[in-house]
Amino acid sequence: MIPKLHYISQGNSPKEHLENIQKACSSGAELVQLHLKNISEKKYLKLATAAREITSHFQTRLMINNHYEIAKKVKADGVYLEKTASCPTIARKHLYTWQIIGGAANTLKDCESLLTKDVDYISLGPFRSGEANDDLSTILGLDGYTVIIEALKTETPIIGFGGIKTTDVKDILTTGISGIGVSGEITRDFDTISKFNQLLNASSTDEKRYTFE
Repeated sequence: MIPKLHYISQGNSPKEHLENIQKACSSGAELVQLHLKNISEKKYLKLATAAREITSHFQTRLMINNHYEIAKKVKADGVYLEKTASCPTIARKHLYTWQIIGGAANTLKDCESLLTKDVDYISLGPFRSGEANDDLSTILGLDGYTVIIEALKTETPIIGFGGIKTTDVKDILTTGISGIGVSGEITRDFDTISKFNQLLNASSTDEKRYTFE
């Protein structure tokens, strides 16, 4: 089962990322994604190890951004691959069978491609312009989500991301999106995790369960 709420870590330093992951876990986050960029692989491994210790204590799932080798070394719950990262099919060969793979998408074509590459969930966005939108990807909004979800007709969970606020959740779920990835809104106030969880669990979206061989 893929949790409906994903906290994408933020911070002005690697240390702050870890502090925020701990705050998210203690506030009830079921899944956190270590989202660090522009640091060496050696330092990333050290930080991922620390993040694994934190999340294990709280029994929170941990996703590692892009580095599938590190995800395997620290026995994270999986890896999240951005569009410019490694191919999910290649990552799958290196991971443990129980580890999951998430992939980033911005278009219907992106989603269709990921579905052929053995991903366990797709993060589709950005919903609006925000911290999680690091490039010039098309802003999707509710209309974009609706069109893509209707065309896909897939059982694979689709997670919306990109500037999502608590006030957006109800409308986003009506499009067929399974859950959401949130960064800035949670980092500004970790108490919003309980609000997000309440809104997501109150939805009529069915929980999707998967068996990993």
